[in-house]
Amino acid sequence: MSGTPVIMRLMASAHSVAEKAGSIVRKVLHSGDLGIVEKTGANDLQTLADRLAQQSICASLSRRFPKLTIIGEEDLPSEEVKEDAIEKGQAEEILQKSCPAEYSGLKEEELVVWVDPLDGTKEYTEASRCLRQHAEVQTPHGGSLTSHSTALWLLDNVTVLIGIAYRGRAIAGVINQPFYNYQLGAGAVLGRTMWGMLGVGAFGFQLQEVPADRRIVTTTRSHSNKVVTDCVDAMEPHEVVRVGGAGNKIIQLVEGKASAYVFASPGCKKWDTCAPEAILHAVGGKLTDMHGNAYCYDADVKHMNSAGVLATLRNHEYYASRVPQSVREALKLD
Repeated sequence: MSGTPVIMRLMASAHSVAEKAGSIVRKVLHSGDLGIVEKTGANDLQTLADRLAQQSICASLSRRFPKLTIIGEEDLPSEEVKEDAIEKGQAEEILQKSCPAEYSGLKEEELVVWVDPLDGTKEYTEASRCLRQHAEVQTPHGGSLTSHSTALWLLDNVTVLIGIAYRGRAIAGVINQPFYNYQLGAGAVLGRTMWGMLGVGAFGFQLQEVPADRRIVTTTRSHSNKVVTDCVDAMEPHEVVRVGGAGNKIIQLVEGKASAYVFASPGCKKWDTCAPEAILHAVGGKLTDMHGNAYCYDADVKHMNSAGVLATLRNHEYYASRVPQSVREALKLD
């Protein structure tokens, strides 16, 4: 194990840590008490799951890799993390992979880890509310199915994101979907973990593409405005898919449900895009701002993705060329 490159050991740990965080996210939902706190408003929430999952991720990784720089979404007070929140496992499948030569000598202190413990918090809280309503409206005929179905769809939007950057570039990432497989009903094992690394590939899902003659744009379901709408319309999409969470939108791209992720707004942060960008790049996709520039993930950059997000699996130049000048002017360069 000591001969295994740091980046591969870190990825193997991040995979297990993300799964642990996913189980925390499920547990808090099932408890029925989300412990919701408004950060900047009703569309910017923090739950007990956000807090516990971030504590688990950061404490687990920093214990094994003490020289890492870890930047988490939640601004949490420093406190002792319970031992049962520490994940010590490592994904064997990652340890078995060959490390690209350019990354084999990387040191802990050269890496920056960006953590979103619960991407899609708004959908998570809405799902919890729907599930409670479903439980309260139970009838002899099975209750309010619409409410229950909505809740389950909302949970698809929820992900745990752990991204790894080197010299400002997103080079590896993990996405855990805590509620994946809910369609299989009671007793199903929930959750899946996708991961990717430049020069290694991406795993945990089946790569698919939208047919070349179709343009399907995925965009925000809760943070829209005229600039966002104008940009989406300029892409001349055949279909628009509105979902929550940056991680979920990248999943739409790599699983053939969307051609482009278009978000002409400064609402996204580095912890939203680092892990998804690495996975997307590992399969030949691209993520930039609305001006076509790459984002930098160094430890000292500002957290906001001020110039929006444009991500594609293929044909990035087409979508970048369609961004209206009015949108470019509305979104400042980082």
